[in-house]
Amino acid sequence: MKKPHTRTRAKAPAKKIEKVPIAILISGRGSNMRALIEACARPDYPAEIVLVLSNRPDAPGLEVAEEAGLKTLVIDHKPFGKDREAHEREIDAALQASGAMLVVLAGYMRVLTPWLVKAWEDRMLNIHPSLLPAFPGLHTHEAAIKAGVKEHGCTVHLVTSGVDEGPILGQASVPVLETDTPETLAARVLEQEHLLYPDVLEMICDVFAK
Repeated sequence: MKKPHTRTRAKAPAKKIEKVPIAILISGRGSNMRALIEACARPDYPAEIVLVLSNRPDAPGLEVAEEAGLKTLVIDHKPFGKDREAHEREIDAALQASGAMLVVLAGYMRVLTPWLVKAWEDRMLNIHPSLLPAFPGLHTHEAAIKAGVKEHGCTVHLVTSGVDEGPILGQASVPVLETDTPETLAARVLEQEHLLYPDVLEMICDVFAK
């Protein structure tokens, strides 16, 4: 007796995730960049790093990016002197050439001019080590301890012309302990930065991909 014929249904091919091209700007070791590199390496993560750009030729983060197989570029600010906009026009040209749709600041230690901010309006993200609007600017951990706050943390926000004043996209907090020093508090906040930044970027890329 013949066995009944059975049909095998072909498996549908896995849906390819559309990855949003992003560029990362760094000035130093690129600690948050590392977390973003790890996230972008996941097949289901909706972002792809197309360029890592630094204003400092000696930024340790450049070597990290190169070891990850990423394209890197240095546009040193020093030859431009006080002409920040001329420096940023070079940066913008590189960003445009890379095909990036979003720019992610990860320890980029230059205050941006309104020109570049306008060029990438609503498409440039930054992470700041405080629960904004509290403690904008530098030395946030020292300021938090001195102010006696019970909670401290980090914020991902859109970049606007005002320093650390852009719309908040996400925050993560840690308790401030009585025994904390600026260094111990900074270390705990940094752990949260490495979790928060990839999560917020994923959320923003999901919006772009729709």
